[in-house]
Amino acid sequence: MEYRTLGRSGCSVSSLCLGTMTFGAETDEAGAHEQLDVFVEAGGTLVDTADVYSAGASEEIVGRWLAARPADVRDRVVLATKGRMPMAAEPNGVGNSRRHLRRALDDSLRRLGVEHVDLYQLHAWDPHTPLEETLGFLDDAVHAGKIAYPGLSNFTGWQVQKAIDLAERRHWAVPVTLQPSYSLLVRQIEYEIVPACLENGLGVLPWGPLGGGWLSGKYTRDQRPEGATRLGEDPDRGMEAYDRVGAKERTWDVLEAVQDVAEARGASMAQVALAWLAARPAVTSVILGARTTEQLRDDMGAADLVLDGEETARLDAVSDPGAADYPYGEVGAEQRSRDLSGA
Repeated sequence: MEYRTLGRSGCSVSSLCLGTMTFGAETDEAGAHEQLDVFVEAGGTLVDTADVYSAGASEEIVGRWLAARPADVRDRVVLATKGRMPMAAEPNGVGNSRRHLRRALDDSLRRLGVEHVDLYQLHAWDPHTPLEETLGFLDDAVHAGKIAYPGLSNFTGWQVQKAIDLAERRHWAVPVTLQPSYSLLVRQIEYEIVPACLENGLGVLPWGPLGGGWLSGKYTRDQRPEGATRLGEDPDRGMEAYDRVGAKERTWDVLEAVQDVAEARGASMAQVALAWLAARPAVTSVILGARTTEQLRDDMGAADLVLDGEETARLDAVSDPGAADYPYGEVGAEQRSRDLSGA
């Protein structure tokens, strides 16, 4: 397992992260604890959860696992959670206000059975709360010893930059990570968001690295989702997702390229997709969201897979979302690079 610093912090984390969104929903407690054991035994350290996952059940499951493990195991875990999403059916039961986040953080600590978490992330931007209020709360929580580092999730490029600028100007704790959707099928964050993270030293923690299962090879061009897959078990959602993603010719081109590389390397398609993502600029740790321990074991094989230049170039080319219209296309080329010769 490779280890990297958590953004511009001095905290080291594994290049693969165990996501726990399935815990308490698609994965029962016994299966979740087995996944945690397998992940840590393989050298994994970063565990990511959120208060909204299974209405708090995910944090409780992780908390009971931590409580049942020896101190040396607990000490290896870098624990991350998130707050912002609805947790109570009342006006202040959601958002990035000081009032909601104070309660959300305390409730997360209680469910996890810990006095502090290593990374506390804003699950999304809140248009109704002044950013000064939100970042001020995070700074207070750092000084109170409840969180070690603040992070962001699902922010756009300008929102990332505004948060960093404000925190630095006020001498508050500066966010060290961003958690966005990112995969071979979802690369649009490379237009603005990844550059903002690189400019400010934020570590990217991609969620959805397998594109909802598409990059694992579960779905084929001539067969609609069915059976024991997330889309197959929900026919309405399955058809909608198939029509939205599978109808794109680019999707099948990407899957074909991933399959070719996987077969040539004796690896699974999931491992190839994850290895490609782990090597992208700014990426600190790729979040794995497995339903079963078998899936997790396969995904973790990506830790030992390093793609060569030719393989990476092919995957880069086939998954390229294309130069968007102004300002990202040809007209904006000089914003991205400039010939130093002056020619």
